[in-house]
Amino acid sequence: MPVISEPSGFNEEDLYVDLRSIFGLPLFLKCEGFNFAGSIKLKPAKEMVEAAEQEGTITPDSVLVESSSGNMGVALSVIAASKGYRFLCVTDSRCNLSTRLFMEALGAHVHVVTEPSPDSGFLGARLEYIRGLCLSDKRYVWLSQYTNAHNWKAHYHRTAPAIARWFPHLDVLFVGAGTTGTLMGCARWFRHWHRPVRIVAVDTVGSVTFGGAPGRRMLPGLGMSIRPPLLDTSFVDEAIQVEEADTIRACHRLASHGFLFGGSTGTVVSGAVDWLSRRDDQRPTAVAIAPDLGERYLDTIYQANWIHALYGDDLLPSDARPDAEPRQTRPAPSVWSPGTS
Repeated sequence: MPVISEPSGFNEEDLYVDLRSIFGLPLFLKCEGFNFAGSIKLKPAKEMVEAAEQEGTITPDSVLVESSSGNMGVALSVIAASKGYRFLCVTDSRCNLSTRLFMEALGAHVHVVTEPSPDSGFLGARLEYIRGLCLSDKRYVWLSQYTNAHNWKAHYHRTAPAIARWFPHLDVLFVGAGTTGTLMGCARWFRHWHRPVRIVAVDTVGSVTFGGAPGRRMLPGLGMSIRPPLLDTSFVDEAIQVEEADTIRACHRLASHGFLFGGSTGTVVSGAVDWLSRRDDQRPTAVAIAPDLGERYLDTIYQANWIHALYGDDLLPSDARPDAEPRQTRPAPSVWSPGTS
């Protein structure tokens, strides 16, 4: 019987869902949402805070501050509450209400940026706000998940080795690209493994991470409006983009089989399924990383009025549209791979 004294003491690392019965393709989904933060971000949040403690950056008067669209903010709220630190999360209007309430319930303060930067979107506006705070008051300690190497090191130390234990013959790994901490940690670890593993980054349309054109993105989590400083494309074999419409379809298809996952997971699954479906003559051992669960998306991805307002009736689940035919997910266009211009 596991007994813990702090919330970071529990994190289910070895749970996978076999998606073959849902999508008809060989794909295992690594579930990272079963911890007290509800997402994969608990691991880097813990590592970043503990590294700052060891470096002496955090003092009893410190106020931790971070920019987050949701999951990292929740994870840092959990860590800060357990260690007795004050925490301010700077987010924007795309952050789910339930996520903001979750952080506040844990004692965090939440500042919502309402206007995007003309050049770098909401993320740029959030970062500019934090820079101003840190210049005005030395008590603020910015952990900076976008540049902090301990973000990717958490996945180098834990996530990638956990996958390798259960899949010694792994051929391809699908990883969502946000800050690229998970992507870089796993890609670096598997680069030095005993056999080659193809690393496929899954991004969202509207993100500039791999050179795509900037565009509207309504779902928090994956994608960036500026190129992630942590990203080193030499460790990535291929990058694909997924439309938000396909993300929502994937989420609803999983939910129709009893698996309620978040938007980032829907994006990764949609991209992975499309990639595998275009390789019918191959049956690689494939794993996709599911960053979070779906409870925080009940008023967005799983809410018919929200979907209708942003995407129209075509995206409503078939049981909500009696006259509609089931739709298949569309190809996620490849936007970058080595050797292409």
